[in-house]
Amino acid sequence: MNVKEQLRRNTVALISLVIAITSLGYNTWRNEASESNRTQRLVALEVLIRLGELQQLTWHHHFDKDFEDKGNLRTGWTLVLVIKDICQILDGPLPDSTKNLHATWKKYSDDLDSSREANDIIIAAINAVRQDTLDLLIMLD
Repeated sequence: MNVKEQLRRNTVALISLVIAITSLGYNTWRNEASESNRTQRLVALEVLIRLGELQQLTWHHHFDKDFEDKGNLRTGWTLVLVIKDICQILDGPLPDSTKNLHATWKKYSDDLDSSREANDIIIAAINAVRQDTLDLLIMLD
């Protein structure tokens, strides 16, 4: 029996083997992509929660002049650093926009109680990170 005859007799088996290998490869790729997207979503939601806390703290400090409890700048620093750290694993421009948030907080947070401009600049930096996070969430499949 020659090779041509063997191929003809085993055509169904060979086609089944190709389909099985292709399906396994696709399934593995899809699982990896899904897991990556799940991780991105989870971290992005955590970032949005922390951004909300930072924005609330900023407003308490600026508008309510509540320096001890709700507007404590040390708590703000903690939030900014956590946001910056967890965004390092996110895709897109988030690592850079959180570095900008960090630099903005460093430059303007001490003037938050007395300067409307400092408040506006910090809120703009928070909103930039928020928008980048929302864009990432929309981009995920």
